[in-house]
Amino acid sequence: MSRSGKSLRLERLLKSEQSPFFVVPIDHTVTDGPFTDARSYDRILGALADNGADAIVVHKGRLGLLNTSVYSKLSVIVHISASTRYAADPNYKYAVADVEDCLHRGADAISVHVNVGAVTEDQQVRMLADAADACERAGLPLLAMVYPRGPGVKDRPLSETVSHAAALATDLGADIVKLPLSGSIAEMKQIVDSCPIPVLTAGGSQVSDAQFSQFIGEVMKSGARGIAAGRNVFMAADPGAKVREVRRILQANFVGTRPHPQIVLASTAERAVAAGGQLRS
Repeated sequence: MSRSGKSLRLERLLKSEQSPFFVVPIDHTVTDGPFTDARSYDRILGALADNGADAIVVHKGRLGLLNTSVYSKLSVIVHISASTRYAADPNYKYAVADVEDCLHRGADAISVHVNVGAVTEDQQVRMLADAADACERAGLPLLAMVYPRGPGVKDRPLSETVSHAAALATDLGADIVKLPLSGSIAEMKQIVDSCPIPVLTAGGSQVSDAQFSQFIGEVMKSGARGIAAGRNVFMAADPGAKVREVRRILQANFVGTRPHPQIVLASTAERAVAAGGQLRS
């Protein structure tokens, strides 16, 4: 029995159960505009690739502009939803790319953003479900970035809404979920333990180096699989040094993780076939 493309890509993306996952989203240019000039952007990508990041998140147009040396060292996750800061409702995320087209362009995985509690939550949830179905057909892993944002959650405890966000991502077919974790280690651990798929924390707004380092350590002690941090990495004075420091903190505080259900299922099927057995559905 051959492995599915999705399980192979997911295993390559996550690398090892004993390795934290470090993603640097640099898709902010659609939302906020350029954060640097084109040459500096390329230098930042090189620094990420050469110093320990695992993956980047970009929009589809950037795929063809990536240096081959960067592409060979980093997994490339393509973000298929967007909004700009000028929109009447910036919390409304809508589809801007097709999963199969992104596969043809060279994507290793797909990401989509949903704001739970937004006025347009119904459309965004449907977008996530459609993306999960498309990723299953295309054989691409799906990272769901799910945030409680909008009038529907303004009076609800953050721990409740973030836990619900994790469940939403799981139930609609995401393979990895990015959440805005916060609070004590125990509070974050409760959310992580409730979620059967790998949890990444959002890096959040730019803070001091000391604050960011402390946050990473506490998140990892909660059992999270890793971090998806953009501004606190690519806006650092020395992005390469920042990547090395983040990688060190991630590894030092990594508590291990459960095997991913998709990878376990594929491995179990392989063992059964190798032994001459048959899996029951």
